[in-house]
Amino acid sequence: MIEIKLAKSYGFCFGVKRAIKIAENAPGASTIGPLIHNNEEILRLKNNFNVDTLNSINEAAGIKKAIIRTHGIQKEDLQTLKKLDIEIINATCPFVTKPQKICEEMSLQGYTIIIFGDKNHPEVKSVKSYSVHDNVHVVLSIEDLDGINLNNKITLVSQTTRNVDEFLKIADFLISSCKEVRIFNTICNATFENQDAARELAIESDIVIVVGGKNSSNTKQLYRIVKEYCEDSFLVENAKELNFSWFAGKKICGITAGASTPDWIIEKIIEKIREIKV
Repeated sequence: MIEIKLAKSYGFCFGVKRAIKIAENAPGASTIGPLIHNNEEILRLKNNFNVDTLNSINEAAGIKKAIIRTHGIQKEDLQTLKKLDIEIINATCPFVTKPQKICEEMSLQGYTIIIFGDKNHPEVKSVKSYSVHDNVHVVLSIEDLDGINLNNKITLVSQTTRNVDEFLKIADFLISSCKEVRIFNTICNATFENQDAARELAIESDIVIVVGGKNSSNTKQLYRIVKEYCEDSFLVENAKELNFSWFAGKKICGITAGASTPDWIIEKIIEKIREIKV
């Protein structure tokens, strides 16, 4: 039987645990966009607690209770919700609320805002919307800074689930290029811990299974990290996606999971792997 090793830190983070609890205590509510980036858990909430998912704010008219997703929503969408006769339940992760406030406060002071993250990610869209001016830019690399006036006062924040090493590269560049730069490390502690643990696990393993939503930023970050240290690494959302041929000749299987991955999915993955005879 193949030996299974779990990462020292993996799975549900504080913000996701909090959001799931909020949703379970609000049966019949609707979330504005997916509550978290895990389709399996969203389906469980729908089946067990009748928590529905709306695709956009345009579908909110007529509902009784609206849950703000962990990633937050854009400021203008929140203002629209407040005008409707519905109960608003805010499940935005406190680690996301922090860069929202920084973006608002520093833009009020005239700073150009630079957000390290994916411009299409709902968290980044939410944070960006809190700037009081349009001088706000989303970047993923130093190259993306080309064309931005760095002579102004600069504030740098990060999407909460990004890679810290990449964030530091941008921070170092801005420090050496700008007259005044304020840097706020808004990557959450769970991201640090999970990424470090995943790296350590991959070095020790013959194969690594990363469990989580394929639309989850932090899960994809984990996958990129373990792939660098263990070529035979695979990202799966559930046990059905496991391929027994991956495990041929392997002795140690490492398992890690994204911050939106519940324990019950991880346990099913482990059960399936234990059935494998190598």
